[in-house]
Amino acid sequence: MNSVSPLVGVPCCTKFIGEHDFHVVGGKYIRALAEVAGCVPVLIPALGASLDAAHMLEMVDGLLLTGSVSNIAPARYGQSLLDDSLPQDAARDETNLTLIQEAIRRRVPVLGICRGFQEINVAMGGSLHQAVHRLPEMQDHRGAAGQLAEIQYGPAHEVRLAAGGQLQSIFLGAAQITVNSVHGQGIDQLGHQLDVEATAPDGLIEAIRISGKDRFALAVQWHPEWRASENRESRLLFSAFGDACRQYRQARGA
Repeated sequence: MNSVSPLVGVPCCTKFIGEHDFHVVGGKYIRALAEVAGCVPVLIPALGASLDAAHMLEMVDGLLLTGSVSNIAPARYGQSLLDDSLPQDAARDETNLTLIQEAIRRRVPVLGICRGFQEINVAMGGSLHQAVHRLPEMQDHRGAAGQLAEIQYGPAHEVRLAAGGQLQSIFLGAAQITVNSVHGQGIDQLGHQLDVEATAPDGLIEAIRISGKDRFALAVQWHPEWRASENRESRLLFSAFGDACRQYRQARGA
């Protein structure tokens, strides 16, 4: 990185550590941005309605929406909560759904991962399955509970890439790739202005993009940030995102 490296906004989760609340982002996302995408991460606090999304996005060249242990509140997509033991993060919900809509309007490059993938779908009017593993026609997409991270984030299943899609182009024409799988929820109804970029063997949507040409607005359900520098497809994806952020920065004259 250097003085002209793109700035990428990374919205935080809220978390209590002891008796004190913190705004946090996982280190693996920071490292993937810095080491693979060649971008400078800028943490965005989860301030909800107090955050001026338009002003914040004037200062960055891209937006990375991370995964999280928390889930989007089902009320955001018109459902009742099925399992109140699952963690939620109302401040992140309010912050990110607003940032997504503003970023799309401004054509800021966006990359969503896991929860971030689901947030884009909800922001665009879609809905989620709250427990994919409870659906008889679906596989269990959760990571192996109680195992080391190396096992949880290990290869889990293939995804088929949409022919002629943006992801297939990024992955140099591949028809399918192997991904990890660490999620309990997934897309039910696809949101407006979204195109499917990849699907799992059971038909679950695994990647989406905002419709339209000449923009980078992609999201994946798997975790490419995990040891990103060691995985070919992760390197290609983060490099493409970094390039899009550099082009956006140059176009806005920053």
